[in-house]
Amino acid sequence: MLSFFEKTFPHGVHPPTHKSKTQAKPVRRLPFAPELVLPLSQHFGKASTSLVHAGQEVVRGEPLAKADGFMSVPLHAPATGTVDRIELMRTARGPKTEAIVLKVHPGAAQEVLYDLPQEISKMTQEELVDAVQETGMVGLGGASFPTHVKMRVPEEHQVDTVLVNGCECEPYLTTDHRVMLEQPDDLLAGIRIAMRTVGAKKAVIGVEDNKLDAVKEIRAVLPQDDSISIQTVPTKYPQGAEKMLTKAILNREVPSGGFPSAIGVSVFNVATLAELGRLLPHSRGLIERVVTVTGPGVKKPGNYLVALGTPIRFVMEYAGFNGGAGQLILGGPMMGQTAASLDVPITKGIGGILVMTEEDASKRPHTVHPCIKCSSCVKACPIQLNPSYLGMLAHKREYTVMADKFNLFDCFECGSCSFVCPSGIPLVQYFRIAKAVLKN
Repeated sequence: MLSFFEKTFPHGVHPPTHKSKTQAKPVRRLPFAPELVLPLSQHFGKASTSLVHAGQEVVRGEPLAKADGFMSVPLHAPATGTVDRIELMRTARGPKTEAIVLKVHPGAAQEVLYDLPQEISKMTQEELVDAVQETGMVGLGGASFPTHVKMRVPEEHQVDTVLVNGCECEPYLTTDHRVMLEQPDDLLAGIRIAMRTVGAKKAVIGVEDNKLDAVKEIRAVLPQDDSISIQTVPTKYPQGAEKMLTKAILNREVPSGGFPSAIGVSVFNVATLAELGRLLPHSRGLIERVVTVTGPGVKKPGNYLVALGTPIRFVMEYAGFNGGAGQLILGGPMMGQTAASLDVPITKGIGGILVMTEEDASKRPHTVHPCIKCSSCVKACPIQLNPSYLGMLAHKREYTVMADKFNLFDCFECGSCSFVCPSGIPLVQYFRIAKAVLKN
């Protein structure tokens, strides 16, 4: 058995956490915006197919779009209202995509009227996976990978452990922290669902040691049979990456180019499972999520329960911000991306809005200096790649060499290399461009 101090991974970095502004604030519901923009593609995989038409009235929770195949999920109405139009709209990803624009009925009670209780304990493994797909659930940690796909374990693999990621190592963000504190019973219900779908006999919840209050709340509801346990790990970035957490908690290494199921593990985010534990017993769909709104440029930082489709501009007006899109990062400072526009909507994969001031934004390095061969990036990379050499290859546009000989696709873009680079080289951005070129 590994000791506490060994329950981590090689390398990594220790950026300032900046979580104090929001970690002690309970989740509050954000008011409904007058208009919601709901892209049909809010997940990794094929876009969903619309079930509604302009002028149609819908109730909160009603399906708006159906899954288009296995690698797809449905979309549900976050509010009672009228479908105004279906057209191409801007999203956080940048390009326009087809979206349902919903006019919210003013003064409506906004209760979830679409509800069909089901007995999960009597469902087969196959029925459970199908039911998970019908919720429209995706990974709420940011990847937006359809949850039901992860639960369909390949026949050649056998999963013995569900690993639950409660680390939330990204600076500023406290969404998962609040979910663990406020929804421990939902989380346990979701973990049991995940265990049944993948056939695992045990589950381990990994939480960084700067969230001991959450550990205390969860331990109070753990089952007596030790089938579900919780383990603290040292606070270090990117501890929450599935490869890093699997190494830290279970001392198992995910093979290059492989998935955790190849070594008997399925990894899920705590917010994903807590929401699943809340929704699935009622056959409800994912219509809202907790979003951390924080940073030096916002007057009312906190964790807000936000209806999907809410324009970021509406969120910012409520939280007290009068700046521009260039000062907003969707996600955290390490892996997040600058907002394309204040008018793009909150989607299933957006768990945080980091708001900078003009002064903070101006402090970002604008000049890139040549690599000084200091090896700081090599010492920081948790996958133990050579970011310096990959960066030089990227500069020469040797993208195929990066992938074939230097394991480019093992990089999960954590940003540790860019964080420590004294020359200000945007290495992770180079790697993203290289991957995009190769995929196209």
